[in-house]
Amino acid sequence: MSVALLVLPDFLLVALGWALHHKLRFERDFFTGLERLVYFVLFPALLFQAIVRTPLTAASALMLLQAVALVLVVGYIAAWLALPVLKPERMAYASVAQCAYRFNTYIGLALAANLGGTRGQTIMAVLVGLAVPIANVMAVHALARHNGGNLGRELMRNPLVVSTLAGLACNFAGLQLPGPVDIFLARLGAAAIAVGILCVGANLSWEGGRRHGKLIAWMLVVKLLVLPLTAIAVARALALPPLDARMLLVFAALPTASASYVLAMRMGGDGRLVAVVISLGTLASAASIPMWLAMAG
Repeated sequence: MSVALLVLPDFLLVALGWALHHKLRFERDFFTGLERLVYFVLFPALLFQAIVRTPLTAASALMLLQAVALVLVVGYIAAWLALPVLKPERMAYASVAQCAYRFNTYIGLALAANLGGTRGQTIMAVLVGLAVPIANVMAVHALARHNGGNLGRELMRNPLVVSTLAGLACNFAGLQLPGPVDIFLARLGAAAIAVGILCVGANLSWEGGRRHGKLIAWMLVVKLLVLPLTAIAVARALALPPLDARMLLVFAALPTASASYVLAMRMGGDGRLVAVVISLGTLASAASIPMWLAMAG
């Protein structure tokens, strides 16, 4: 089966989410409740269980950490370069810079399962688990710096950071989940991906980008072009195994997370501008992800 057909089901879920909200008139409040459920309950459960159940050696974890950190740092630096080059409004930049390196985990885990089976999804879960604290530190730092927020408090309130750190702690401590708890978390996690992708579609928005066209284009080029190229280079430099390298490429090519909008709104940023970047990036990634995977073989 071609790569395009493998990624199609997940983007059909995005389209369904858009249709439910914009055509079938499912209320905004309905999706707001779903987003809160996914963000605070379902997705943390998925992340925690996936990390706890994944055998990690210090060497493999360090290599994946190096790979994902390099990709994110390149994204952060490339986003920062927009400041001296474009000289955008500071709050607009602080809000949208996170779109250059944050990633849609729901789509990533779904694609990983289609492209690499259980092992591929496991590798993606580890990449995401290691990347979540780094990406959130970067994003929260930029917004906290521009609105006077407290970086440490914002991070400790982030359920993805908390669940990731807890999962890593349990993993390295060698703890095993009791059977009923493991099944309970598995049921929650199974709902996270489909519901999360539906919410991605419902959040697609095309209003709010006026006056910021160059800034939007800059972040999209970084996210969908610069980061995948970086992932390919990093995988070769670190001599990652083929499946690890493939999952790193998928991770780097993912569109921006819907949580970027939530973070921008909660911290007083320009949420509408972020929503436009997310929407355009999600639409473009339906074509760019198969392209990158085909190029990488």
